[in-house]
Amino acid sequence: MLLERIYDEDLAQASYLIGCQAENEAVVVDPRRDIAEYLELARRHEMKIVAVTETHIHADYLSGSRELASATGAELYVSGEGDDDWQYGFDAHRLYDGDAITIGNITVRARHTPGHTPEHLIFEITDGAFSDQPGYILSGDFVFAGELGRPDLLDEAAGGVDTRYAGAKQLFNSLKNVFAGMEDHVLVYPGHGAGSACGKSLGALPATTVGYERANAWWAPYLDNDDEAGFVQQLLEGQPDAHAYFGRMKRQNKTGPAILGQLSDLEELPTHHVAAGVETDELIVVDTRPHQQVHTGTALGALNIPSDKPANFAAWAYDPERESRPLVLLAADQDEAHRLRAHLIRVGIDHHAGYISSLEGLPRFTPATLTPEELTVAEADVLLDVRNAAEYASGHIPKAQNLSAGKVLWHLDELPKDATIISYCQSGKRNSVAASALRREGYRVLELEGSYNAWLEHEAR
Repeated sequence: MLLERIYDEDLAQASYLIGCQAENEAVVVDPRRDIAEYLELARRHEMKIVAVTETHIHADYLSGSRELASATGAELYVSGEGDDDWQYGFDAHRLYDGDAITIGNITVRARHTPGHTPEHLIFEITDGAFSDQPGYILSGDFVFAGELGRPDLLDEAAGGVDTRYAGAKQLFNSLKNVFAGMEDHVLVYPGHGAGSACGKSLGALPATTVGYERANAWWAPYLDNDDEAGFVQQLLEGQPDAHAYFGRMKRQNKTGPAILGQLSDLEELPTHHVAAGVETDELIVVDTRPHQQVHTGTALGALNIPSDKPANFAAWAYDPERESRPLVLLAADQDEAHRLRAHLIRVGIDHHAGYISSLEGLPRFTPATLTPEELTVAEADVLLDVRNAAEYASGHIPKAQNLSAGKVLWHLDELPKDATIISYCQSGKRNSVAASALRREGYRVLELEGSYNAWLEHEAR
């Protein structure tokens, strides 16, 4: 048996390829929408992808299940469990609790584990050449290393009302009725790692075991004592902010993301063409440099989307449901432009005009900033903290209001349009992303140099 983990550091997301080396066939679970890596992995192992499936309707990225099935001719499987409101809206084989996908000696069996979402499945993997019992599970957003999937995303991102309480109780029962009955040695491969907003404090380990989690996880004593009420309270307390784009991901993943097919090469665009598009506001430049460099000058109307996590940051600053102007990517070369595009399509940002390798010759703009010393005498209508709620609660600049960077673009009604906004995050990176999005919406924004860290240093002097 072959089990390969494909991990995306940008979105802290894991997908898996399970292959039978006797039959040279493979199943892919929870693929991203940029599918080249799965195709290359199958080619390298001389395997054919015959089945594609996913654990649930994802919120943090756009699923590549339909894309990969279309490209390979593989059978597509999705959950048929859950309530009527969260059934998939496209053609695929439905999996219910106990159903299995079989390739050679390998059985991939679905188990219904509601809680994070009503339709959620995990997959038990049995290598029949060695055992007739499962040795591995792909746990999706059910059990992580040291943590559990959050049950409040339907409230936070999908328009639900108080579904978190029912979800938390379902999660408790899934632990009790499914996870607790597994053997200690079973390896657990989760769908996310540290940095994901799909849980409270996810560990960075790529895998754990049933026994280790049952002995050491925070939830274990609640399960041992059958304390559902205590479990629900602890689980729901302190969940991180859900990024606003999660709602769009849920809707698109439910109805079925558009299939992109073979992508054409991105071409380097002539400077004069981009300059004209910037002047008329028909093109949006994506400045992928660190915020410190952006602050020395960028293109007029540019969005700052740092290249280390372009999918994450782009989904905060660009909403394709309300924005149709194509993006021009700042990239060193075509390979880098293709890498950036691959990350952006993971969150459904598909409209790219091409790339540029320099900002020279474009209309310029220098973002306005101020120092912590200047903040004490500056006049602002709004002092805006764009960190998450937990960071804000642990300490913030007096009189600051909190609106996390991943929500700013969707809560403009909370910011007066004629306001002068002074904004900050912890170090300045997230703030630069949010500030660039606000400027495109017509707001006057002053970024606090060094953000909260610099302000703390100033106050300590």
